[in-house]
Amino acid sequence: QVQLVESGGGVVQAGGSLRLSCAASGRTFSSNTMGWFRQAPGKERELVGFMTSGGTTYYADSVKGRFTISRDNAKDTVALQMNSLKPEDTAVYLCAARATGTGARLNADNYDYWGQGTQVTVSS
Repeated sequence: QVQLVESGGGVVQAGGSLRLSCAASGRTFSSNTMGWFRQAPGKERELVGFMTSGGTTYYADSVKGRFTISRDNAKDTVALQMNSLKPEDTAVYLCAARATGTGARLNADNYDYWGQGTQVTVSS
């Protein structure tokens, strides 16, 4: 059974930092793209960013320069370092992984495995 398990969420003041981690089990994703999405109440799920197996990264404009994705292929983990957090970053953050290279990486529908999510709350 494939599982993605996030950790590291919490409550932080605006301007603070948090680091989220996601550990995969049941299969390896070292050859696949892994990414982070977020969903705020009443809003659609949005892409935060992703990292390909080769290390290429993409970030949404809203987080560019503040968030950094890293991954350890040997351990099948991916992390999201979030700095200079803003109240509008408040959301449930979800780790996701692709099983294949089919479809655009920007589209959540093209991710096959999802974690349960971890809450990030940024207070003003």
